[in-house]
Amino acid sequence: MRKSILIIATVVLGLINANATNLKTTINSVTPVEITKDELVEVYDWTVVTTKGEFSGTAPTLFEAKKRSNLVGQNEVVIEQKITNYFVLKSQMLKKDNRIFFWEVKSEKGYAKGFSNSEFSAKQMINLVAKGDIISYKIIINENK
Repeated sequence: MRKSILIIATVVLGLINANATNLKTTINSVTPVEITKDELVEVYDWTVVTTKGEFSGTAPTLFEAKKRSNLVGQNEVVIEQKITNYFVLKSQMLKKDNRIFFWEVKSEKGYAKGFSNSEFSAKQMINLVAKGDIISYKIIINENK
């Protein structure tokens, strides 16, 4: 009788332990942040190639970019002068080390490109700057290794 009770108790405890599970918590390292159009800033990168070298920089406005590129090219032979606009978040405007996701979008009414520090925010920025239906978009990931 004692042996049968011990055997039954052992089987019951074995079944209880076999079906027991540990509580697993998943750590969410990515916190989605809602981005609004007010947080986007248009930044202008300018490049001037002269006979004495290549000069480049970033300006907050198109006027400033033209002014700076003209200043560098003064009294020299200008081979090439280029100004490109990008969209970035205000918080990332001065942090070039965060620019690891380059994105481009082509929509019914225009074209835009920019930098972001995550794929999620790149997709949000694409949706914010695209006017009309999106025809195509791409995200290029720069992995620093």
